[in-house]
Amino acid sequence: MDKKNVKKGIVLSVLFFLPVIFLLFLYPSTNNYNPLEVVKNNVLDIQNLTSANTDVQLEDYITVLTFLGKDPEALVVECSNLKELIYDKFQGFKKFQVISLVSKDAEEAASRLRKELTKYGELKYWKFVQLDDSDTRKMFNSLRTSEVLDFNLATSKAFIIDKELNQRGRLDSRTKIEKEKGREAYPLTAYNASEVSELKNIMGADDLRVLFTEYRQKRKGEFNSASRRADDLKGDTK
Repeated sequence: MDKKNVKKGIVLSVLFFLPVIFLLFLYPSTNNYNPLEVVKNNVLDIQNLTSANTDVQLEDYITVLTFLGKDPEALVVECSNLKELIYDKFQGFKKFQVISLVSKDAEEAASRLRKELTKYGELKYWKFVQLDDSDTRKMFNSLRTSEVLDFNLATSKAFIIDKELNQRGRLDSRTKIEKEKGREAYPLTAYNASEVSELKNIMGADDLRVLFTEYRQKRKGEFNSASRRADDLKGDTK
């Protein structure tokens, strides 16, 4: 074998084994990740709301919950962001769903919004649920957040609810730079659907991915949670 062929063989071997070595280095870290923390227990289930005429439920599902209120079309940009960056990415995962709560008198507007979103793919796991104003507020008040619903009973924020009706998020959402500067810890309990970077880099790339990893490990009997609970917030309500 001449030198040219030897050199070619070495290069091909390196190109083949480098990704394998890289994955081996990553493997321990993927088994020692920090679980997505519980920031609120006992979120209301839709089934417990008297005005909810639906079989949709939160229990046993990983849910991204949104509040579209009386004018769903006003949040078309936020919903489009969620569709592209969250729904399309996770719709193939078992027991994943997006739930959007709309007012009883917003059925036609919700239908138009759904039709707009389906231009870019079906919404098999995205449900629009109609509630009266009182139940919408009850649902929102069962969450932990410093946000408020606007006059249309809507918000641009999205919430993650796990299969046990716990709200998930971060007890300490500081960036590395913020920690180095000594900024006081603050939680992240809701994700701004208006901010592409927040959906893409925090909610999608990290938080939901970690939550699905947790449930996958639970099925395999490999999960060992060391996460802190909601009372660790010590009065923080962001």
